[in-house]
Amino acid sequence: MKLVFSSPQDVIDNIGKKLGPTEWLEIDQDRIDMFAKATGDFQWIHVDPEKAKDGPFGRTIAHGYLTMSLINMFLPDMFEAQGAKMGVNYGSDRTRFPVPVPVGSRVRGVAELVNGEIIGEGAVQTTVRVSIEVEGSSKPGCVSDVIGRFYF
Repeated sequence: MKLVFSSPQDVIDNIGKKLGPTEWLEIDQDRIDMFAKATGDFQWIHVDPEKAKDGPFGRTIAHGYLTMSLINMFLPDMFEAQGAKMGVNYGSDRTRFPVPVPVGSRVRGVAELVNGEIIGEGAVQTTVRVSIEVEGSSKPGCVSDVIGRFYF
């Protein structure tokens, strides 16, 4: 389910609301390689399929921060500040990577609005706990409490 809010009070009224799930997204080697190029992280467990076959996961895995970065892709499908003049990422808390995300896996976002706080006239700070689920796994690939600020 998507939460569309148009005021700080709408956020407060929806604390505890479950969001998502989003559509599934396949993690292919091209995405992993592009992330490696963007960040300079060329560790073999991510970018060397031949060597990774004999590694601990049997194939390459997505970078943890690649998995985390998908939050920015999935969040707008679950949470929208309608009519806001501006929204900014303020940070994140308690980010974890409980399981690796192997190449070829499908992931999706689910979330919960865990907190909202009015921080000024027409402004609200939100905390959304986002989990990046890995299809077939009982644990997520990433969980992070992302903090945003919206100005109406």
